Amino acid sequence: MGTWTFPPRTISSRQAISILALFKHGGDPRVRALTAPILPSSSLGRALVNLSTNHYGLPKEKTSENGRVARAKVLTIDTMNPTVKNAKYAVRGPIVARAAELERELNEGMKKPFDEVIKANIGDAHAMGQQPITFFRQALAICSYPELLNDSTFPEDAKSRAYRILQSCGGNSMGSYSASQGIDSVRQDVARYIERRDGGVPSDPDNIFLTTGACDGIMTMLKLLVCGEGPTRTGIMIPIPHYPMYSATLVELAAVQVNYYLNEEKCWSVDISELKRALDEARHYCNPRALCIVNPGNPTSQVETRQCIEDVIRFAAKERLFLMADEVYQDNVYGHGCRFHSFKTVLFEMGPEYSNTMELVSFHSTSKGYMGECGFRGGYMEVINMDDEVKAELTKLLSVRLCSPVPGQALVDLVFNPPQPGEPSYDNFIKERTAILSALEEKAKLTEQVLNTVPGISCNPVQGAMFCFPRITIPEKAMIEATVSQQPDVFYCMKMLEEAGICVIPGSGFGQKEGTYHFRMTILPPIDKLQILLNKVKEFHQKFTQKYS
Repeated sequence: MGTWTFPPRTISSRQAISILALFKHGGDPRVRALTAPILPSSSLGRALVNLSTNHYGLPKEKTSENGRVARAKVLTIDTMNPTVKNAKYAVRGPIVARAAELERELNEGMKKPFDEVIKANIGDAHAMGQQPITFFRQALAICSYPELLNDSTFPEDAKSRAYRILQSCGGNSMGSYSASQGIDSVRQDVARYIERRDGGVPSDPDNIFLTTGACDGIMTMLKLLVCGEGPTRTGIMIPIPHYPMYSATLVELAAVQVNYYLNEEKCWSVDISELKRALDEARHYCNPRALCIVNPGNPTSQVETRQCIEDVIRFAAKERLFLMADEVYQDNVYGHGCRFHSFKTVLFEMGPEYSNTMELVSFHSTSKGYMGECGFRGGYMEVINMDDEVKAELTKLLSVRLCSPVPGQALVDLVFNPPQPGEPSYDNFIKERTAILSALEEKAKLTEQVLNTVPGISCNPVQGAMFCFPRITIPEKAMIEATVSQQPDVFYCMKMLEEAGICVIPGSGFGQKEGTYHFRMTILPPIDKLQILLNKVKEFHQKFTQKYS
């Protein structure tokens, strides 16, 4: 840049900009003395004042009503991380926000066509009225307040579990940090649980990482996998429909989302030919490196067969894909003839050709199943055949956030080391667990039956998990009205909320084949409330169809 000459001083234009910024923000007397000959009388000074300071990395300023200069925000919607803006999470999106507004309006006495908002948008069991398992809360209470070890009203097995956990905590307190990988004794108990579940297949505690729910583990693994630029940028294969945490994380990491479509006509099962199609197409524009499978499915509730899992493992091995198995709903299986098969079990049953080489990470959580303890954010992941150097990097990455919440780790221990036969809490534990899972099975069947009686709604069997994902027919007139501002299924779900007080999530938030429309609804409400919910959905759909036909 050149220099500008003012009697009696000569300064560069960059200096002038710096002086201007200091003068406007501070009014330092020395700066005033330096700039007196040129500001504000000279035309150049006025020009400098009018320059956009934002061009030079300084925030723009605004003048308030009282004439004072107000400093503009450094972080604005225009200057924030664009990948965060581009990420979407429909489960807590605008429909859910509007549901909260409607609840406030009802509480304030405003008249609506309904008396309450029924939130069927998220798999939060306790928020829907499910009661916690007594044993878990007793042991957690002792962990939080160790004086209860001396309280005779608490059963001895709850005390012994709590004592073991506390002995593994720094200072014998749950308020201390743990090792970044998690408390050693908890990882040992998780490994023993996995061995029992998988019929004796060995599990090494060193391969167990305790996480803040399953999502934390999934996000961490995706961070490890993503690299490259342009056509070498990492692609991650995810199912469509999918849980939107996956797509949101891929956007945040600037990874490439590779969609493969589940087969709705075959109960949302994984189709190997569809995996092949998606992979072949993606290799033209990215480097697909991982395949994500959710079993049982969310939002689609399918339970994959053992043969399907074996086919997926063969496909991933042949195509050199890292396999990620999201198995958080493994306790939630209701479909006739359905059974949960862990990917690890099938992998080892396939023999050393696969079990010694196939890279696999599986995820589990305390938020789902019969536990429903979402707020404790407990979970784990188990890595199989991971490169030792990469495992060290994984530990380093986890150490950045120090450790997962220790109360959540304590709950993980209790869930995967529950009361055993002969212990004082066993009978009541089995009674409570059985009641919860039996009620979920009943609600899964009821949901499918009622929705399939409604013309224009088609619901696959709810084989597992906590949701249904019915397909809906939207009349052409409604689609024309919706396209003005929103997608047809968003229009449909917002109408359902405003007219019936039912909060569900449009299928477009999870992905769906073009020209098809769905919504996701949880089956978690108590059976009487679920019946009301289903009847309201039925009544709304009939009115909606009649209005727009």
